[in-house]
Amino acid sequence: MSTKTEATVKMNKVQWFWTWVIGSVILRLILVYFPQNLNLSSRPEVSTPLTSIRRLAEGYWLKQSSMSPYAGSMYHGSPLLLTLLGPLTVTKIEGQPDHLLCSLVFVMADVVTAMLICAAGKKLQVAYGSSLESVGLHQLSEDSDILPSGDFAALVYLWNPFTIVACVGLSTSVIENLMIVLTLYGACARVAPLAAFGWVIATHLSLYPAILIIPVVLLFGYGPDAPPRKLFRQRKNLELDDSTSSDRNCLEDESVNEKRMLKVFSWRPVVLLLFWVLLWSSYVLILCGIYVQQHGGLQEMFKRSYGFILTIQDLSPNIGVFWYFFAEVFDFFRSFFLIVFHGNILLLIVPLAIRLNHRPCFLAFVYIVLSSILKSYPSVGDSALYLGLLGLFAYELKDMQYSFFLFSGFVGVSLFSPVMHNLWIWRGTGNANFYFATAIGYALLQIILVIESVSTMLNHDRMLTKLSTAKLQNVKS
Repeated sequence: MSTKTEATVKMNKVQWFWTWVIGSVILRLILVYFPQNLNLSSRPEVSTPLTSIRRLAEGYWLKQSSMSPYAGSMYHGSPLLLTLLGPLTVTKIEGQPDHLLCSLVFVMADVVTAMLICAAGKKLQVAYGSSLESVGLHQLSEDSDILPSGDFAALVYLWNPFTIVACVGLSTSVIENLMIVLTLYGACARVAPLAAFGWVIATHLSLYPAILIIPVVLLFGYGPDAPPRKLFRQRKNLELDDSTSSDRNCLEDESVNEKRMLKVFSWRPVVLLLFWVLLWSSYVLILCGIYVQQHGGLQEMFKRSYGFILTIQDLSPNIGVFWYFFAEVFDFFRSFFLIVFHGNILLLIVPLAIRLNHRPCFLAFVYIVLSSILKSYPSVGDSALYLGLLGLFAYELKDMQYSFFLFSGFVGVSLFSPVMHNLWIWRGTGNANFYFATAIGYALLQIILVIESVSTMLNHDRMLTKLSTAKLQNVKS
């Protein structure tokens, strides 16, 4: 009888999940059919010089006119995106909204991204539950199974207003998010070709996902997130100290399992990953070289795409902080501050990797938030990704402080940003400081999110260590 009840509950959860997924798709399709898609594709919060569908359409038109897609200063994205999405920008169906086919592709990309987040969350939850059981924290393992973090994270991603706005506004950040999540899923499942493909394409599209190679390598080397490895060592030492000679023989027989739970770094899957990274990188470079061989080759592509990102040539307003700063700084100091701003990401990579090496998936989440803060041309699509991934750690971060403050802050920034932009650009009753104030507030919210999430995760690890040690001491006494 209980088995039938459990099966019924499980079936109800599945139906409930897919009902919300279908609802999110219907909402997107309704918004796509609004007049001019609510004009979201022209919003600076949604479209940037790198993610604008209008710039991509311009680049495709230039290519079709036998000109370089990078001629002028319009397009700065990947040639591969021109090949895949370019034809859809000129294909129109009579009586239907412009770029309808692009909209459908972006809706499907959002759904696939959510399903990959869900699948990655389930793998993380299973691995984390088995790790808790191995250190004797069975009750915590059962509690963590109550909340299906994969389903929760997928729905958070699909129903996040930032995700919906980026999709309806035809921001190519939707494709970039898909590739990043594909990388994380491939790493959690230890499928080297899939993880390598996602990482190569994501890095090719935006450059900043390159730093995700560190958590991906840790996922292949150590496996999914687990409690601190010193917790397993402490438990093993306490068991050895308390065991008799016969018990020691039993413990020696279980040495293989202990080594497995200690999660010794494995180099073989990492080498396989690097091989596939090299293979996919070569393939992408060959394709791009063929596409732009008559228009300056790969050197021109690197200059117009990655060079454009690193030198911050376009100072049009966005929700980041770089545009305002470099509009005010003297040209003499420009190179110095470019190094300082871009170096901030590099300075934070190693310390975070050392401290969070036992939680590579959470480390990837932190890296994504940091890159979205320090990006040259950020958009709400970046926030949509890390807020969705935040749901994967709902159980570990349930005690996070300032969660209501952060929620209210994101809502406030979302409302004030278009208002301040309108006062500055269209009504002329404000100035750039009005809009920049919302960008500063947005950056501060993301910084608080990083600090609070990392500190809460570390406190959760300390709590696990104390509980496990106390339980062993009780058993000994």
